Amino acid sequence: MITPCQLVQVGEAVRLNAGIAQLRQRFPELYFSECSDDDVSPCYQAALSLDSHHLYLVTGASGHCLELTSEYESASGILLAARVDEE
Repeated sequence: MITPCQLVQVGEAVRLNAGIAQLRQRFPELYFSECSDDDVSPCYQAALSLDSHHLYLVTGASGHCLELTSEYESASGILLAARVDEE
């Protein structure tokens, strides 16, 4: 489970340019993955939007693959999606 407070703390670290390795070290209880924001379906809404990234909640509750979720209670990780400049 991820709390809204944890998400804000992760967001603050990302704003300070923390890389994924630093995030894993600082928040060892959370799973982290990263991709480009244009790899994420527009069907999903970011849990937190920053200037440089959108942060999405991830769950592995199904026991199979990881999937995006909007529910903090089932989230076990965060997907950092680097925002793409639209030209």
